[in-house]
Amino acid sequence: MKKIKSILILSFTALVLLSCNKEDETVSSGQESLKVTPEVLEKLKSLSLNTSDVQVIQNTSLEGAVEDAFLVEGDIIITQAQLNKMDLHGGITTEQYRTTNLVSAPRTIKVVGLSGTGTTALTTNMRNGLQAAINRYNNLGLSINFTLTFSSSTSGANIVVRRQTGSAGGVAGFPSGGNPYNSVTLYSGLDSYSTNVNAHVAAHEIGHCIGLRHTDWFSRQSCGQNSNEGTAGVGAILIPGTPSGYDATSYMRACFGSNETGAFNANDITALNYLY
Repeated sequence: MKKIKSILILSFTALVLLSCNKEDETVSSGQESLKVTPEVLEKLKSLSLNTSDVQVIQNTSLEGAVEDAFLVEGDIIITQAQLNKMDLHGGITTEQYRTTNLVSAPRTIKVVGLSGTGTTALTTNMRNGLQAAINRYNNLGLSINFTLTFSSSTSGANIVVRRQTGSAGGVAGFPSGGNPYNSVTLYSGLDSYSTNVNAHVAAHEIGHCIGLRHTDWFSRQSCGQNSNEGTAGVGAILIPGTPSGYDATSYMRACFGSNETGAFNANDITALNYLY
């Protein structure tokens, strides 16, 4: 009976989980200049990224330029140019891992949360969540640390956190050239959730910016799926002290629930200390 009860609980949990994905960002196939080809899927799979729902979206840069990009695992933006340069390089492919490289350390990463009256300005709830996320990173004493200011100016920022109309969740990308990905987008639907959930999503997307990937990339189990992508690719190295299977409370799960606390679990802390 205990096993049946566990299965029922897991089934119910899967129904209430929320994806980081924002479906209405997808560009219709007739307008795409970028294509999800078999070659693209093979490259993503070789990088131990889940290929079950790769999309092409229109991504707006901080400078206002609009370009086609791949949306991978629901919330990771990768351009064609970035994909061409990506390789495992023997990187970590389990709890968290590097794609092309990690952020060069030691260093201070300047984060700016957009403020003001514009549509990209963060709400009070988002600002409080972002502050909590930054505090949690800095409390770990890593070789990277973060400063956070709220401003309408992005001058000197390494990561800009902005709001965009959409369902709950967010998107970001991976670092390149030793620098963090330069933006996190939080969707407006997050404002209806608790500060803890906002902190969880902000920390998760910043995690991508510094090179972390989804802990359940192979199955998307946190999203109620089982895409069965198999084991990690060549060069996979398990971080000592972290699980090789599904980690149900990691902040880097692909999907999140409405009861998130925003905290890092012990495995997250082990992985962050290992990498930084």
